[in-house]
Amino acid sequence: MQTLLVGLDAACASVLEPLFEDGDVPHLASLFEAGASGDLESQVPPWTASAWPSLYTGANPGKHGVFDFLRFDGYDWDIVNATDVRQRTLWEYADEAGLTSVVVNAPVTSPPPEIDGAVIPGYLAAESPPCHPEGVLEDVRDAIGDYRVYAERETGEDTTGERFQDYLELCRMRGEAFRYLSGRFDPEFGFVQFQKTDAVFHDYPGEFEKVREVYRAVDEQVGAILEECDPDTVVVASDHGIGEYDGYEFRANQFLREHDVVEATRDGQGVPSWFQIKDEELTSDDDAPDDHPLLERLAAGAARVGLTHQRGKAILERFGLAAFVGKHVPVGAVFAASEAVDFAESTAYLRSPSELGVRINVAGRDPDGVVPAEEYERVREDVVELLASAETPDGDPVFDEVVPRETYIYGPYADEAVDVLCVPADFQHSLSALLGERFDDPEPWNHKLQGTVAVSGAGVDANADLSGAHLFDVAPTVLATLDLAPADVMDGDALAAVDAPEPTSYPEYDASEHAATEDAEVAQRLSDLGYLE
Repeated sequence: MQTLLVGLDAACASVLEPLFEDGDVPHLASLFEAGASGDLESQVPPWTASAWPSLYTGANPGKHGVFDFLRFDGYDWDIVNATDVRQRTLWEYADEAGLTSVVVNAPVTSPPPEIDGAVIPGYLAAESPPCHPEGVLEDVRDAIGDYRVYAERETGEDTTGERFQDYLELCRMRGEAFRYLSGRFDPEFGFVQFQKTDAVFHDYPGEFEKVREVYRAVDEQVGAILEECDPDTVVVASDHGIGEYDGYEFRANQFLREHDVVEATRDGQGVPSWFQIKDEELTSDDDAPDDHPLLERLAAGAARVGLTHQRGKAILERFGLAAFVGKHVPVGAVFAASEAVDFAESTAYLRSPSELGVRINVAGRDPDGVVPAEEYERVREDVVELLASAETPDGDPVFDEVVPRETYIYGPYADEAVDVLCVPADFQHSLSALLGERFDDPEPWNHKLQGTVAVSGAGVDANADLSGAHLFDVAPTVLATLDLAPADVMDGDALAAVDAPEPTSYPEYDASEHAATEDAEVAQRLSDLGYLE
């Protein structure tokens, strides 16, 4: 193996340094100590589904086309998949150069391309996703005993500890699958990604002993990979950092509604939510009438005290009632109680919190746009000014920056993104697309802008200064370690730790047609993690 890329979701110095000091992760520590390392600035927005494609294409979201967990076609939405990534991935660059790759658990890689080697997709894929080559997932399961993309149970109380043990088991599966495939395909390039280094903070906030256990499990697998595969060069990188949020959840659509920018509806449409993805087939009483006045009154009462959408689901789960509600409470009863953003009637709106921005409803671009194209810039400036004025209950600015999207997102697909980007102050605040009270408590741990990177091994200058390293720099760095020229379409540069050929122009990428995800289980998992409210 010429180059190994180890992806640690949400890894950052504040998490790794205590683990290094206490000897919890000797193999990872040795990679950081033996090579050049430093902080790795993520993109805006620093969320998994968009950031990993940026890392493995070297391009900003406006060039690769994935901005969030969701893609929007007008006001309709679907979960993103590999057909939404419209730039070459590292393994496609390698394939075109005649190199073999093994890729295990990389997010947003289903369906995988046909390359020389193997791809087992990761996060946002189905539980048994299409893999390359066909049948290889069954071979992996036969070889290592089992392989799953997700834990058998991703949410709810974990009083027995079984769910957490399953998280550790998933770490084992990643490493063992990667080693099996590497032995079978003998790749020049390998990429293995570990997702639970992020999920443990969302699912067990403040339980740092569990963080230690997850990282120990990952480190054990990294050590076994290093021993078996003996890569010449190793790159360790994360998509973003993680940390405590001690600010507020800011309901941007409520703020915009109070300033006559957002209009509301009760017709069951609007921003994606748990209740929208709840499959109506789960409703046990198929003959029940559509009108449920008692349920509507109960739901309305719950809505008034904030018991809607994701919070309602979490509370129901705590008391073991989520499954009952999923089977017996009609979707209409909830929507009758909960107002949602009316995309078609609004001037601008936040459609998904992890996009970190607001979309202008432009005539001629959006299906029922209300803002004339010639008024776009004026309206956008007004929205920027309005959101920049938002303050917390303490009188502090909600945002460090409110800027036109092209400050961070540019390229042929940028028009699919939000029009205004909102960067929370020190990433202490989170956004919500829900209506209701303007502020609430945020999730206690969430994403931060500073991740981490380390490069070690053959031809690496261990004393190189990596200050200023950016997420977009990872792909050109990996290509350089494979003796391949970075692409001039990339927004990053190879890190100073490696010698890189001059960037070159590659043939235009032949992007796939978008294929719908249509996987209710994946949508449910997004909801479980709080990405659908």
